[in-house]
Amino acid sequence: MLCVVGQCNMKEMIDKTQLAEEKQEFPGFPYEPYSIQIDFMNALYRFLDKGGVSMLESPTGTGKSLSIICSALQWLLDRNEKLNNNSGSSDKVVVVGEEVDESEPDWIRNFTVNSHNDAKTNSKSPFRVKKHAKEKRDFDARKEEEVSIRKQEAGDEANEQEFCLEEYESEEDSSSKRKPVGGGFYTSSEDEEDGSDEEEEGGGGGLKVFYCSRTHSQLSQFVKELRKTVFAQRVRVVCLGSRKNMCINEDVLKLGNVGRINERCLDLQKKKTSLASKKKKNLGTNVKGGRTKSSSCRCPMLRKQSLQREFKAEILQQEAMDIEDLVQLGREMRTCPYYGSRRVAPAAELIILPYQSLLSKSSRESLGLNLKNSVVIIDEAHNLADTLLSMHDAKITISQLEDVHSSIESYLGRFQNLLGAGNRRYIQTLLILIRALLKPLATTSDGNLNSGNSGLDSGNPSKSKPCGGCSMAINDFLFSLNIDNINLVKLLAYIKQSNIIHKVSGYGERVAMLQKDPTAREEMSKLSSFRAFSDMLVALTHNNGDGRIIVSKMNSSTSGQKGGYIKYVMLTGAKLFSEVVDEAHAVVLAGGTLQPIEETRERLFPWLPSNQLQFFSCSHIVPSESIMPIAVSHGPSGLSFDFSHSSRSSTEMIQELGLLMSNLVALVPEGVIVFFSSFEYETQVHTAWTNSGILRRIMKKKRVFREPRRNTEVEAVLRDYKEAIESQRGAIMLAVVGGKVSEGINFSDGMCRCVVMVGLPYPSPSDIELLERIKHIEGLGDTESSKPCLTLVDDSYYSGDVREGFGVLRSCRRRGKEYYENLCMKAVNQSIGRAIRHAKDYSAILLVDARYANDPAKRTSHPSSKLPKWIKDHLIYSTKGYGDVHRLLHQFFKHKNVQKSS
Repeated sequence: MLCVVGQCNMKEMIDKTQLAEEKQEFPGFPYEPYSIQIDFMNALYRFLDKGGVSMLESPTGTGKSLSIICSALQWLLDRNEKLNNNSGSSDKVVVVGEEVDESEPDWIRNFTVNSHNDAKTNSKSPFRVKKHAKEKRDFDARKEEEVSIRKQEAGDEANEQEFCLEEYESEEDSSSKRKPVGGGFYTSSEDEEDGSDEEEEGGGGGLKVFYCSRTHSQLSQFVKELRKTVFAQRVRVVCLGSRKNMCINEDVLKLGNVGRINERCLDLQKKKTSLASKKKKNLGTNVKGGRTKSSSCRCPMLRKQSLQREFKAEILQQEAMDIEDLVQLGREMRTCPYYGSRRVAPAAELIILPYQSLLSKSSRESLGLNLKNSVVIIDEAHNLADTLLSMHDAKITISQLEDVHSSIESYLGRFQNLLGAGNRRYIQTLLILIRALLKPLATTSDGNLNSGNSGLDSGNPSKSKPCGGCSMAINDFLFSLNIDNINLVKLLAYIKQSNIIHKVSGYGERVAMLQKDPTAREEMSKLSSFRAFSDMLVALTHNNGDGRIIVSKMNSSTSGQKGGYIKYVMLTGAKLFSEVVDEAHAVVLAGGTLQPIEETRERLFPWLPSNQLQFFSCSHIVPSESIMPIAVSHGPSGLSFDFSHSSRSSTEMIQELGLLMSNLVALVPEGVIVFFSSFEYETQVHTAWTNSGILRRIMKKKRVFREPRRNTEVEAVLRDYKEAIESQRGAIMLAVVGGKVSEGINFSDGMCRCVVMVGLPYPSPSDIELLERIKHIEGLGDTESSKPCLTLVDDSYYSGDVREGFGVLRSCRRRGKEYYENLCMKAVNQSIGRAIRHAKDYSAILLVDARYANDPAKRTSHPSSKLPKWIKDHLIYSTKGYGDVHRLLHQFFKHKNVQKSS
């Protein structure tokens, strides 16, 4: 059942029937809008007014971001105006977002008003050091110095005792306090020790619009579009990002790895809190809101809370700032932009943030985000279901398990006589659990998985295969390891409340430092291992049918790891997404290609009837004569293109593709982008072209660039690619479907006059996780969805053989196959959508594979049926041969050159 909070209040204020019949005006749109943009904005406005779930589809390059901004924020302002008008007779006075009771004494109200007026006055010039502010900072500095001296004196007396656990209450005495842990071993309050423990000035109860997208670059692009409108000044905006993108502590930032940066940031605060708790009497700490708060933070960017307040005031005073602006401001003020921006969220009306921060309940809680009665807009939503599921996966390797086991054993050996009975019991339980998890990853003398002792495959030991995988339901996995009697919820509560992870890892790091162990693995911090272990325990508390446990023995020569891993794969996102839908007034999914919408509905909000899902789709702003989509079935020498898994690696196929590209670079002006199915295949093709001399022929006409595997190198390659095109020589980019180039980067005008899609980029059927998702989706809507096809849910070892994967696909009836095809065509649509970015742009689109050219009438499921309508309606399915393709392209670019010159 769909539950939309706040919808009944909207009915009282707005005659929605009348609104649906009227055309809204959008004066905030910075240009003369196209008709499809007006239609899009009107549809979004109506959907927001009505509430519930809606999907809006607008091809890339049609000004979707501007349309979202001008419609959603216009609706926000209109709605706030109506609320203010209707609340005119209220007995309460609103002051800077707070409600003040009229019955309060005047001196209390005056104090509140004056305090906020002072804050507002000071915020107008935060960089100007005022007299009273300077005096306060000097006082704070002297106080910090005194505290630091007292800390050092106390620290001289400290030894290993600081790592000893305090006595833990018995579970019977404190069971009412324990709750399942939502994720990892950091709770929301723990994550925010330094960032949000001060009370916020300015209320946070007003209506908000949450806009989220997949990448930081997409969020920055959204802010750039926002600045083109009047809303950048009229709406309070804040952009939230990750620590990796916003940290300015060089010692933390140089760690590079996202996980290690997060751990180090939290670790600095954790140790501070622990120390403050132990020595609060000696160090003069204070208690606020029931929590102990230390006088300083070990991170220099968070020591002065006054700077954090000034940072917040500056953000609210400025027009919309993106992540780069916030980082620059943080550097100038010498205060943390990551936590500083989070302070602004309660006062902001538009909050711009990544997918993960909004879709994860634990992240929302740590950020203090309240979705009640607000609007959630999820852009680039074409892969939302899979993204949501992947956020809740958990994985731990055999190396991490061994690391956690040795650390806890070492700790127990040192402190056993000092620990109480409760701590010893839980630590022993942890060791039993870890040893059980290690069993299925052990190997026999012949290199096979040791399944005999664990019971994972005791029913059919002949199925055990080296370097394979095993898929099981959670309960079956726990039973097979004889750990089903362990109460994981209480164990997680113990981990959280006792702080054992930081005690154990801190002691282990101290020992390693004192011993100066040269074999210590710097790249694998103990906190990383403990985090993975805790996340896996959380995964094992999920409902039995929500996901699958995969046990995989990996070959160390190919994986670079010591052994295998255990992974939890979440399979259903409906419950997770319902948490967002139930809170928000309206949830909007936007994207360039959202088809097929029925699959999205079944996977994310199956409780919503199809006729209640609000959907809008518009055509492209580019005229039909500006695109030339062709299905290329044959190469220049007449060989039929077949880039299926069994044929794509043949020498003949790769050489024929090289001949095609040799012709295209002489025919197509400026830039050409070629998309391959994977980095491995792109490397194989590039190597073959180099050895055969084809690459030299291509380079005589255009410079050749290759998409790098490392995201940090992409920007430099794109810059050189652009310079090569502007130099009039032209360039060709060899890119990868699903890579950085195919997602969120615009190649307008000469950057891409022709996009070439090589084959159909189906994901590899050798991926056991993919097969589990396919099997689950195959059963959607069935009465026994937990086991849709008994032949497919065989808890056996899987060798990763492609033929076995294709066997699973052939066993599917409809939904599983369709999902597999949709994965492929969504990737195709995202890639080819990079080419056309505005109304006057033009490009050719070549789909190179005979399967694109087959008669769609003869196939029940043809690839072209899942292409965007603006391409599908103009696709040339069949030609007599490459000669026709060459002629069509020659005429197309000749016509465009004439138009350009005139």
